[in-house]
Amino acid sequence: MAHAGYKQFCPLSMAAEVLCTRWTMVLMRELIAGSTRFNDLRRGVPKMSPTLLSQRLKDLEEAGIVEKRPAANERRVFEYHLTDAGKDLREVVIAMGMWGQKWVESSLSLKNLDPSLLMWDMRRNLNPDPLPNRRTVIQFLYHDLPPTKRDWWLVIEPEGEVDLCWADPGFEVDLFVSTDLRTMTAIWMGVTDIASEREKFEFTGPKEISSTMQTWLGLSPFAIQKKLVG
Repeated sequence: MAHAGYKQFCPLSMAAEVLCTRWTMVLMRELIAGSTRFNDLRRGVPKMSPTLLSQRLKDLEEAGIVEKRPAANERRVFEYHLTDAGKDLREVVIAMGMWGQKWVESSLSLKNLDPSLLMWDMRRNLNPDPLPNRRTVIQFLYHDLPPTKRDWWLVIEPEGEVDLCWADPGFEVDLFVSTDLRTMTAIWMGVTDIASEREKFEFTGPKEISSTMQTWLGLSPFAIQKKLVG
């Protein structure tokens, strides 16, 4: 790592030298969530520059936390996999997230709204079980955002695979969900729920899909932690 460091023998300070550089723990969240390819990692940290992402991955590789491997059956494509040392950080990342959910004020968290990160997180935590056993397309319309960031599509295949599209995928939409970004983010974080915010939603489509949204939506992995500050 190309920074001065703390110059202490304490294991905590030594760990901090590796993990407490800007964006590193957020990148660890993405790796632990299962992203292995550069472009997928970028979608989980959309405000991180590609240059810095490359540098942090190199740092983690040098620290023995990730291993860069060629992708199977794809030339010139590489993946980043956690080593045993990286996997050991799972509980650390979870504990930090739980602490943030418990002690950081919701009003502060909800100032950092980001539709691309929200939809990417929703994609990977969506529960397809309550949905029809066929391809299901759900379009989210954030009416408070400019046209370039307003529309997002989730395409759920019968096998459970979920794709996120920021351009019209060309399939017939089963359910349109119109709301504002802050409300959707607060629900995702577990600060509130759909029933409590029902007047802020407009659904167009089958009730069998819209009525089970709280179930198929899934929530942030940290939403189970009860907040002690508002």
